[in-house]
Amino acid sequence: MDSLAIVIAIAIAIGFAAVLVAFGTRKTGGKKGKSKNRAQIVRDATRKLAQDPHNPEGLIALGNVYFAEHSWEKAYQIYDTMLNIAPAHTEIDPFTAALRQGICALKLNKIQDSFRGLSAAYQINSSNFDVAYNLGLALYQNKDYDKAITCLKKALIARPEAPNVNAPLGLSLYKARHFKECLAFLRRALDENPDNKEALFSMADAMQESGYGDKAMKVFLHLRPDPEYGARSCLAAGLIHARANQYDKALQDFEIGIKHQNTPQDIALELRYRYAQTCFATKNIATGISLLREIQAITPSYKDVAQLLSRYSELNQNKNLQIYLMSSTSDFVALCRKVVMAYYSRAVAKIQDISVEQDHVEIQLTVDTSRWEDTEIFRFYRTTGSIGELYVRDFQAKVSESKADRGICFTAGTYTEEALKYAEGRPIDLITKDGLEKLLKKVDMA
Repeated sequence: MDSLAIVIAIAIAIGFAAVLVAFGTRKTGGKKGKSKNRAQIVRDATRKLAQDPHNPEGLIALGNVYFAEHSWEKAYQIYDTMLNIAPAHTEIDPFTAALRQGICALKLNKIQDSFRGLSAAYQINSSNFDVAYNLGLALYQNKDYDKAITCLKKALIARPEAPNVNAPLGLSLYKARHFKECLAFLRRALDENPDNKEALFSMADAMQESGYGDKAMKVFLHLRPDPEYGARSCLAAGLIHARANQYDKALQDFEIGIKHQNTPQDIALELRYRYAQTCFATKNIATGISLLREIQAITPSYKDVAQLLSRYSELNQNKNLQIYLMSSTSDFVALCRKVVMAYYSRAVAKIQDISVEQDHVEIQLTVDTSRWEDTEIFRFYRTTGSIGELYVRDFQAKVSESKADRGICFTAGTYTEEALKYAEGRPIDLITKDGLEKLLKKVDMA
């Protein structure tokens, strides 16, 4: 009985092994057959095309093989030919030929060539996902953002859960300045790919533009060390801090940004320009001048760098003019008092009243000399611009209302021709920057 059981067990094992061998042989034979089938298709198609380069059967067969294998260059040549001859050959499906020609061109970064096929396919079936998606991508890469938005939205309607649509759609909306609308799509894109730094930066910038500054700042600070988007993020964070008068934080942002390597030139220049402006706001004029010279060495005509260099180089050498234009209100008023005294160095001047307005300071005083006594009003405009007639009229009205004998108006800039004409024959003197600087040289603020 035991011997019989052993014999039966051996027979079963041998049979099972035979089945496995047969199955393996059949499986291997299938692979070889498939390989031969692909090779045979290519040989047959190549033979037909050698006889007739426009043979539809050969083009269709070879196109299917190359497209399935993602051999984009070879497939592009096939489908470009098919797209050209499709009207004369009913065997060729014009939609497939157009779509695949466009996809292959897009994969090869032949954006303009892709429009020929994709636009033709879009005219045939605009609601097809592959058509809408790929044409949307081509339009996005061509920076035609409004048209890209239309196509990519159609792609999402055709296939709502399709991956890789939210990113180009969100970025198209962002670059078309539809800031609030882009946020939802960019968030979905980041859910699909958290490492998409372009989507993350664009979302932060869109949040800033939409009034979500605190949330945007967190993202910009997170991105500051990033090798690609760090410089842009530093610039964005620095601008926010500077607008809030948080100059120390702004300076730190700009410093980090400037240290980044391989920064696009426009971003590198803007970082230095904003850094210089912040230096001037914090009275670090020497550093600001150095930054402006760096900019000028690269792009001499950049914004108003030439004018700023001229202005702040002069301020850097003239401390009293620097106080006049940039110091605190208290220091400015103190300087104005000394200018008044310097103006009447050989008379007895007694200050009666000081008035501080948003754009100027007024000092009313009496002046006694051995020959005459006057009441006078000094007005100091804190600007390097041009003072117009309306401002001079206002000053003349103040002199008249106060029953002062004379008014003297100072500016670190100039007066318009109309303002100068208005002052002629009236008891007001208009002192320009040159006259102001002569008096400032007599003043010791130490």
